[in-house]
Amino acid sequence: MVAILEKRRLRDFDWVLTLLAVVISLFGTWMIYNAQPDAGYWKKQLIGLGVSAVVMLAVAFTDYRKLVHIAPAFYAFGLVLLVVVLIPGIGLKINGQRCWIGVPGLGQFQPSEFMKIPTVLMLARYFGRPRGSVLTVRETIVGLGILILPVGLIMLEPDAGQAITYFPLLAVVLFLSSVRMWLVIAALVLGTASIPAAWVVGVKTGAIKPYQQERINVILDPENADRRGFGYHTWQSILTVGKGGLWGSEQKGAASQSQLKFLPEPHTDFIFAVTAENTGFAGCLLLLLAYAVLLTKLIHGARRAPDRTGMLVIMAIVGGLAFQIFINVGMALGLLPVIGVPLPLMSAGLSAILSTSVAIGFAISIRLRRFVN
Repeated sequence: MVAILEKRRLRDFDWVLTLLAVVISLFGTWMIYNAQPDAGYWKKQLIGLGVSAVVMLAVAFTDYRKLVHIAPAFYAFGLVLLVVVLIPGIGLKINGQRCWIGVPGLGQFQPSEFMKIPTVLMLARYFGRPRGSVLTVRETIVGLGILILPVGLIMLEPDAGQAITYFPLLAVVLFLSSVRMWLVIAALVLGTASIPAAWVVGVKTGAIKPYQQERINVILDPENADRRGFGYHTWQSILTVGKGGLWGSEQKGAASQSQLKFLPEPHTDFIFAVTAENTGFAGCLLLLLAYAVLLTKLIHGARRAPDRTGMLVIMAIVGGLAFQIFINVGMALGLLPVIGVPLPLMSAGLSAILSTSVAIGFAISIRLRRFVN
């Protein structure tokens, strides 16, 4: 019987999804090597990939329902980490943000990346319960409360870019939970109408910093932006992408935008620009195609989930990954402001790759139990 169960597990294991994640991650490591932030950074990324692969398999072969059941404990632990990282002496302050905790031998750990998974589990746990056909206002408020707690702490770091990536998680769950249309329309109208007022208030109160204003202005009025000031990141990224042409730049090494350090943060925020420079339009197209297949596989797994909770977990993950891909690629192409959102499975960093690997592990776990009542 044990042998039959093990054979069935191997048969039902989502090998295509796993292979896609591995290929994209290794491709990302190659791009990090080409970016050369320092001589051994790509080796650290490989170690991170190894750790993430072990964790992903551990999650995949664990019953996701047990993990969802103890989601409040994970959620509370994540909130504690978000508080701890704000403490001077514990949280590392880099570029004006206190977002990281040092991990000997592996670099920095970012609690805000880890917190996405407990947030997804809490949302799926709450909205996956048996209920009426349409969400009530009270249920919607509870969902907002689950989201606002981590987002509020992340804004204290401050890391607006990371905080923004949490909202698609709730949006997808609410949409799939039959949120009342009047609430959706009201939120869209109020959100759109409040943008100009929020901009004016933010500028006058100092909530929107001068560099943030400039990063938005460089998108709205690129011709008049200060290309040596706060518009530097965007313009250098555009130049790097353009240099790649169709098949990748023929000028490597010393002629590289990224290796000459013209392009800031080439291994994290602008890894897509490095990809464009080294592999051209063709390489970027293949990368985006790989992402499309990966997201399609996840959606297919959500459709075959054994329960509503499992479906919500996977679809929230899909929403989060798709949003991050959209934002990061938009930043690299100069279509969106630079807000420091990593490209899933590609950007350097233990926290980001670990968070995405755990998410994929959940999707595989749900698939393995799709015939279980």
